[in-house]
Amino acid sequence: MLALTLDAALARVSAAVLEDERVLAENVRDTARGAGSLAGMAEAVLAEAGLSATALDLVAVTLGPGSFTGIRAALALAHGIGLAAGVAVVGVTAPEALAAMRPAPLGRQLWVAIDSRRGRVFLDRGGDTLAVALDDLPMPRGPLAVAGDAAQEIAARLVARGADVLVAPQRLPEPRGIARAARDRLMGALPPRPAQPFYVDPPEARLPAGGLRPAPAG
Repeated sequence: MLALTLDAALARVSAAVLEDERVLAENVRDTARGAGSLAGMAEAVLAEAGLSATALDLVAVTLGPGSFTGIRAALALAHGIGLAAGVAVVGVTAPEALAAMRPAPLGRQLWVAIDSRRGRVFLDRGGDTLAVALDDLPMPRGPLAVAGDAAQEIAARLVARGADVLVAPQRLPEPRGIARAARDRLMGALPPRPAQPFYVDPPEARLPAGGLRPAPAG
């Protein structure tokens, strides 16, 4: 299965072409401000792999949670490529991609903790994702492994409260994890999810109390 993966949800921007588990071409930039270069990165990895978009079996893209701009940019590009090339677009969440990269150690459940800033994290516990204040972290029921870019902080806080916690090595989504999660979604191992933005928090923008002003008269 040939897949193009696109990710700009967190503090990394990546585009890659994979054939099953084998990476044919990859461009990864550790920056949260590189979403504008994602189209060029996708074009470059396709050229390096010697493929056109029509040769792909799917485009896999991260849906969030994370950067509003990055999520929208990656999704717009994924849907544009999919529409133009007649290729399926499969969305996966950042926690799904991280969980697919490496299984939890035997006997431990896996949580994924993503930094939400403002003293909070997006915490995923087996597909249930919510925004939690650092001071209100739930206690795990049994031994735990924590992945994600906020894993160190979460593990330290839980260990201080007596929990049995290991820090998993995966911090940010990688192309192999994105492709694996997309394959799992296609095969039914993950529940269906539309390729649309995944926001845990409601939008911060609000309409004015009196509503929008009417358009000027022509």
